[in-house]
Amino acid sequence: MRSIIFATNNKNKVSEIRAVLKDSFQIISLKEAGIDIDIPEPHQTLEENAREKSATIYTITGKDCFSEDTGLEVAALNNEPGVRSARYAGDESDFKKNTEKLLENLKGHMDRQARFRTVISLMLNGKEYSFEGICNGTITNKEIGTNGFGYDPVFIPEGSTKTFAEMTMDEKNQYSHRKKATAKFAAFLNTQHGKD
Repeated sequence: MRSIIFATNNKNKVSEIRAVLKDSFQIISLKEAGIDIDIPEPHQTLEENAREKSATIYTITGKDCFSEDTGLEVAALNNEPGVRSARYAGDESDFKKNTEKLLENLKGHMDRQARFRTVISLMLNGKEYSFEGICNGTITNKEIGTNGFGYDPVFIPEGSTKTFAEMTMDEKNQYSHRKKATAKFAAFLNTQHGKD
């Protein structure tokens, strides 16, 4: 089975990607690869941040790897928090505080439209490839549900009446931005299989 390093320390993201790829590829987290670094995300776009992480790990290991960056873009807030989604309420990356700040900033807004956008950056044989997944939806007035992570308790995907936090992993993957980007990424990897 082909193995590939996932440039993240986020266990939730590793679980989600593994649930999508199942047994197609062996996904190795940074911790499992013995890499103990926190890669900065200094850029203004998801694409640049994803590229920063995959390029950093490729430089360190010389092995095929990928990374992703995800943002929640809320129409009424000029697409905030966007690239700052993980640190919306401060540099310590506190999911609860981020969600509270989002709901506070949306008070009084009738337009609750939002979308999750994931960008995956793959470094394969020294060349970068990029894949995007988008999930449209709306923001609730309060947190609902206890599953998932991040903004899942306040996001209802288009076509559902449940927040991501009320869903099982399989249910979430029917809508998930990360699933959509990962499916493109996996399809591409399968076309490359055996070429290198």
